[in-house]
Amino acid sequence: MAKKEHRPTDENDPDLSARSFEELLRRLEEIVEQLETGEQPVERSLALFEEGVRLAREGHRRLEAAERRIAVLLEEGGERPLDEPTGDRTEEGGEDDEDEPDAE
Repeated sequence: MAKKEHRPTDENDPDLSARSFEELLRRLEEIVEQLETGEQPVERSLALFEEGVRLAREGHRRLEAAERRIAVLLEEGGERPLDEPTGDRTEEGGEDDEDEPDAE
């Protein structure tokens, strides 16, 4: 069974924003596989690479938007975002206590 041929996506293509994140990722994986074979003509490889860059940028934009949404939800619920340090160990005299000399 032959694989469906994809046309390179235009930056302003509404199809790009209509695709789910999973569809973007799946297409990006297909592009990587095609480029890794090295069997594509140079012009086709360049078109695939350009499409891959657009897909990667769109995926990255969506991930950043999701991270911002999660941060807002956590703040509204009184929680800290996962990447914020808790400071529990230093505030309660944990390993990072700089006032005490190291015991040798």
